[in-house]
Formats: sequence, structure tokens, C-alpha cells
Amino acid sequence: MPVYLAPGVYVEEVRGTPPIAGVGTSTAAFIGTVDSASPFQMPLKPGSDTDRFTVAAQDTPVLVTNFEQFKKSFGDFQPGNKTLAHAVFGFFLNGGSRCYVVRVADLASVGAALAQLEKIDEIAIVAAPGASAEATQEAIIDSCELLQDRFAILDGQDTTTIDVASIQGATRDSDYAALYFPQLEVTDQTLVAAVNTDPIEKWKPTPGARTFLPASGHIAGVYARVDETRGVHKAPANEIVRGALNLKYLVTQNEQKGLNPDGVNVIRGFDGNLKIWGARTLGGDDNGEFKYISTRRLMNFLRESIDEGTQFVVFEPNNPALWEKIKRSITAFLTNVWRDGALFGLTPEEAFFVKCDETTNPPEVRELGQVITEIGVAIVKPAEFVIFRISQITGPGA
Repeated sequence: MPVYLAPGVYVEEVRGTPPIAGVGTSTAAFIGTVDSASPFQMPLKPGSDTDRFTVAAQDTPVLVTNFEQFKKSFGDFQPGNKTLAHAVFGFFLNGGSRCYVVRVADLASVGAALAQLEKIDEIAIVAAPGASAEATQEAIIDSCELLQDRFAILDGQDTTTIDVASIQGATRDSDYAALYFPQLEVTDQTLVAAVNTDPIEKWKPTPGARTFLPASGHIAGVYARVDETRGVHKAPANEIVRGALNLKYLVTQNEQKGLNPDGVNVIRGFDGNLKIWGARTLGGDDNGEFKYISTRRLMNFLRESIDEGTQFVVFEPNNPALWEKIKRSITAFLTNVWRDGALFGLTPEEAFFVKCDETTNPPEVRELGQVITEIGVAIVKPAEFVIFRISQITGPGA
């Protein structure tokens, strides 16, 4: 406390309770293979017709904020890079702005890549485009469940047998993952040998070529777009997939009835637009209160934001003054979340509660060096089934 010796007016700066800032939710991580032996795998450096960029080290995440950056570390569209390049391109095309890309030797072995990605706190979405093997998909799920701050986007099996077992394969259910079907048809930008032998113009895509590719890269971009324009509480569904020209299989409404309850999210065509027409975590109804993607991702957001925003509490005196600081900080944060439309209720009191007092922190708890806060939130669920009840009435004078 300051000691004042001379008479006068003194103005002190008082530090208030640090506010909790919402963490980012749209940074993605992509795992894929790159053919580093290809003669045109890396673009030429500016001003050179021979010197090319160097491929990124294996199992080493590289931050990419646009497709030109991707090419400098992982190559252009090429046969040995086809799936990964189109996926990252689709991510940016659909609204993504930041992603980490990891090159692996084989999609059957992603453990080292996941271990490196786990060190990057800002990642909130994880995908391995084209990885449909059970072991690979479950390794990604395990990583997301362990960290509890990221969500897996998985590709369904490439099949024309429309049932859950065939599309999901043997991959287990999880509310930290979502699975999408079918594959997308996109413009094939894969470079092939051209007639022109100029080293800069030697490789070009085939005009008008199309190809079918897994949807996870494009879907991740939609997640990022919705997070930016609406918020993480908005289900990433009823959204157009940019860059998609057609679908490998056209799922009917009757077929989707057998998929949606189990959490297989379908991409469907409506009046020429290809839209994500599912909003469920993998397992659907079996995941209970976390059957919706938006619910799980909002809870991830709340947990991570409160965790990072309340680090000031550690080693502070565990007394009622500290409890009030905690309540003020979390209440202010959740009030903003409620104002954004993520919580259900006409008032903040209806939407959430924060309890941190002598009942949650009795002497035996304080003796352990713990401070316990109980938080309850009423999360807004997506309007998945919109029902209008129409009846015929007798008009006036009838």
C-alpha cells in the first residue's frame, strides 16, 4: 500500500479484473502426403527458372494463411499432392483464413504429426483429407478428445451402399468428431505436362477437367466461414459448399433418414446449390446432449476461453475477494456470449449461472489449494426439424 507523507491529492491507477477474451475457433490443421520426388512438386522462386522452393520437413506443422504460401512448402497441384492441395485450396475458398499443414509419409501413420499439432494451442479443427482407415480416424478423434479444445472433421467411406455401417466404416462414435458424405466433384487443377517447354509454363492443368475428392477440406472452410459471420454456436449446416460442382452420390431424403440419426452428415443438392445438410456429431442420438456439432464446439470454446482468461487466479489468496473477481470475470464473458445469441434465455439470469462462494469452497477444499467455480449454461440448439402445422379453417361468413 502506498505511503503518503506530504499533503496533497494523489491519483492511483487501480487494476480491475482482467476480462476473458473468446479464443479463436476457426484455425484448422490438415494432415496429408506430398510426393517430394515429383519433378514439379515445388513452384519456382521469383526471378528464377531453375531454383525451386523446398518441401517442408516431414511431421512438422507449417502455418499457411493463403494458397500461395501452401505451394511454397508443399508444392502446387500435382499427382502426388492432389488430395491435400485441393483440400487446402477448398478451405481457403470456403472462408478459411489460417491453417497448419503437416506432411506425413503415409496417412496410416499420423501419430507423430498429431503429437506436433497438439503443441499448437490455436488449432480448433483437425482433418486428414482422404484418410478413411479406422486407425487413422480414431487417432485423430483420440487427440481431439484428449485436448478437449479441437474438433475432428472426417471423410466418409467412398461407397455407393447407403447405410451407416458402410459409410462410417469401423470408426467409433465420438462427440468430438463429425463425418461427411459423399465426395465432392471439383475442378481438377492437377498439373500435367504441357506442349510448351518453357520451364515456367511447362506444367498446366487440363482444361475442363474434373475430379472427385473427399469433402473435409471444403467443410473445414465452411466451419471457419460460419464462425466468422455467425459464431461458433451456429451449426455449420444449410451452407453452400463453394467450389463444389457436383456430388459423387446423390443422397435422397429417404436415404438420409437412415443416416442422420446416427450422425452421418450428408451433402445434398437443392436448386443447383450443394449444401451441407447435416449438423450432428459422429454417433448422433447416441451422443445425448452433445449430438449437435455446434453444442460440442461451443462448449470447447467456452472451456478454452475461461481456462485462458482466468490464469490470473493461480496463486492468489483464496478468499471471498478472489471469488468475487472470478464471478465478475466469468459473468461478463458469458453475458457477451449470451448477447451473441449462443445461450438460451430472455435475460442473462435465464441463460447461465456462475457460483463461486463458501458453499463451493468450504475449508476442506481451500486446504487442498483449490478454488471451485460452478458454471451452468443453456446452449441454443439448432432448429433441425422445422415443422409447420397447417389446417383448413372456415372463412368469415361461411
